[in-house]
Amino acid sequence: MLQLSHKKLDVYKITLTLIKEVYAITKGFPDNEKFGLITQLRRAAVSVCSNIAEGSSRKTDAEKRRFL
Repeated sequence: MLQLSHKKLDVYKITLTLIKEVYAITKGFPDNEKFGLITQLRRAAVSVCSNIAEGSSRKTDAEKRRFL
């Protein structure tokens, strides 16, 4: 089975919670923000999680720091 090291990181687990919270909070935003602020906040939260996952797979410390 594929072992993904980023899934063991506490910070990765926290970002998954962050994403859920951001989606829950932005669900209550006005509809006129649907393609503005809501989208931007959601994408930013997912980006944090994605960068942690991608950075943890890098070989060198310098590359890992760039993503993390």
